[in-house]
Amino acid sequence: MKHVLGFECISCRKSVAYRPDRYTCPDCGGNLDVVYDYAAVGAHFSRHDLTTHPDATIRRWLPLLPIQDAESLPPLDIGGTPLYHARQLGERLGLSQLYLKDDGRNPTASFKDRASAVVVAVAREAGVQVITAASSGNAGAALAACAAAAQMKSVIFVPHTAPKAKIAQLLLFGARVLAVNGTYDQAFDLCLEASRLYGWYNRNTGHNPFTREGKKTCSLEIAEQMGFQVPDKVVVAVGDGNIISGLWKGFRDLLALRWIDHLPQLIGVQAAGSAPLVTAWEQNAPIHEVDAHTIADSISVGLPRDGQAALRAVRETNGRFVTVSDEEILEAMRLLPRYGAVFAEPAGATGFAGLMRLCQQKAVGPTERVVVVVTGNGLKDVDTAVRASGQPQVLEPTVAALRKIFG
Repeated sequence: MKHVLGFECISCRKSVAYRPDRYTCPDCGGNLDVVYDYAAVGAHFSRHDLTTHPDATIRRWLPLLPIQDAESLPPLDIGGTPLYHARQLGERLGLSQLYLKDDGRNPTASFKDRASAVVVAVAREAGVQVITAASSGNAGAALAACAAAAQMKSVIFVPHTAPKAKIAQLLLFGARVLAVNGTYDQAFDLCLEASRLYGWYNRNTGHNPFTREGKKTCSLEIAEQMGFQVPDKVVVAVGDGNIISGLWKGFRDLLALRWIDHLPQLIGVQAAGSAPLVTAWEQNAPIHEVDAHTIADSISVGLPRDGQAALRAVRETNGRFVTVSDEEILEAMRLLPRYGAVFAEPAGATGFAGLMRLCQQKAVGPTERVVVVVTGNGLKDVDTAVRASGQPQVLEPTVAALRKIFG
């Protein structure tokens, strides 16, 4: 691939030779970032090309992906998710320019389809037969679906506490599912050992550099959907840190191509019970593992595996991290569908919960253009959705009973 120059280590910044099966820096063990020849990309790819491209999915961004052939991507419609101007929701917060990027519209109802599609494409071009990942549910479902579509075998490690709906997705897509009697972080480490032991290709979030390349397609879409006038702020939930680092990478790509003239502020939101990046950012200190606990299972991460990149993303965009309580997440789950018509799982609503907290702190201007990325659909975790919504009113099937309610 002539447009890919190699890797750069996120931690030590050293250049590393490109290999599709290289995960981390051989010198320091840090996560890797794909480096592109932007002059070569720009010579054959322009904003005008997008206006004539027939495909609304991530395939339209092929020149900015580490893939040789669009046919290597799974035959699924991933990406091209809607960006809504949430006027009614914005009025409640005193914001006139609030937008929701609804990534629950992806095939498996989560943002993670973007990453899995690109990783599977890279793996297919490398001749991989078996691909594995650790997941609290969404990344695994995305991988299982993409692998099934590409006729590849997948082995998914999940914590045994993962929501039943997510585990059902994994099984129905044909993945070999191993429920680990432990945390997500323990499942992650066991998955790494399994990939070394059996030679499986590893998709683990952050550990595999191509996950960031898939996730960056969301920010490429946001920029295009806003006429390449980037928003002032982009707010998103953070667990492993790979989504916010992916958003950062996409905006950096566009800046390097001179399609945009600045980077938006990136704001990461963590649950109070799982906030190691907030602590590291506030104290300007190393990332320390925590005992993670939150209703937002998708971001319940004790040791963020792409944490260094997430911190760089926030610092280099003059952004910030913020924490929210589980109660605030539940309130966000109620408000998003009622006033924004977007049904979100707990992690998907966490970004909006963070925005509400920032508005309370008067940290957002009333005319600022703000995009909240909703990363997963509410049907991913029905039990928590019921907890947020409450129960319906029960009545007898008679007009008399109806009149007792409405008169």
